[in-house]
Amino acid sequence: MQKTWSIISILALLGSFYSYADTVYSAWNLEWLTSTPSSKFKSSLRDDQDYQSLHRHFTSMDSDILAFQEVNDKQALKKVIGSDYQIFFSHRSNAANQHHQFSDINQYTGFAVKKGISVKDMPDVKLDRSRNSKLRFASYVLLHPDSHKPIHALSVHLKARCSGAYNGSKACRTLKAQGEELNKWIKERERANDAYVILGDFNHNMGYQGDWLWDEIARGTKAVLASKSSKAECKVRSRNNPNKTHQFRSLIDHIIVSKVLTASTPKQDIFPVQDVLKYQLSDHCPLSSDVR
Repeated sequence: MQKTWSIISILALLGSFYSYADTVYSAWNLEWLTSTPSSKFKSSLRDDQDYQSLHRHFTSMDSDILAFQEVNDKQALKKVIGSDYQIFFSHRSNAANQHHQFSDINQYTGFAVKKGISVKDMPDVKLDRSRNSKLRFASYVLLHPDSHKPIHALSVHLKARCSGAYNGSKACRTLKAQGEELNKWIKERERANDAYVILGDFNHNMGYQGDWLWDEIARGTKAVLASKSSKAECKVRSRNNPNKTHQFRSLIDHIIVSKVLTASTPKQDIFPVQDVLKYQLSDHCPLSSDVR
């Protein structure tokens, strides 16, 4: 009997090990994804063909963990990701938090985790210090919660209009404060010797040498910017000329990991140009990395 239990224990340990290996993490801002579109937000107006194209693209990514941004509801998200994922929305979407919600379309963060991966929903990390903020709630899940080394994961969407040098504007001051909140969370994780991943839309290019936002987020920690050398290759539909594409010069979606994890250099999952011009996709390409 003792020998049998030893074999079972070894198999359990091996199962735990393989649950970490070759896990594809992706971050994707889906640009006003909603099943109740509004004419105020043109990109929210999607038909079945648009959703089919988004679904084809997501399927090609073979993602295990998707950190999403700008998603209003589960119905719309399921059209993109299918039925093989557990979905966790920001707690800002809960009925009890209506004072943190807009009356028409909301841009929620969250996670879609492939079924079979153990996950625990955790309270949001509020990154905006405004008391009645309706944005900047980082979704938080604990992956492999019963293993010897769970992974703490955040899906974030930070303040826009401060993508480069710090200039003292209101947008930059707000972004700096959000970076400070992330720094506090990282320090909490490291004090507890936790493994962590932060991914999503930072609305800022942190890849520059000595970037001020990355310095703020990583200050006094061992955090690793996995996407530091990732290339910006995404082509989206031009806002000035919808019959042409536009390629962004810098990367504003990022993946941060703790030092105890190993991440491949994240790459953008590029949309086919013909799909960009034909369908309403997103103004962000997904960013994916193998994290072990």
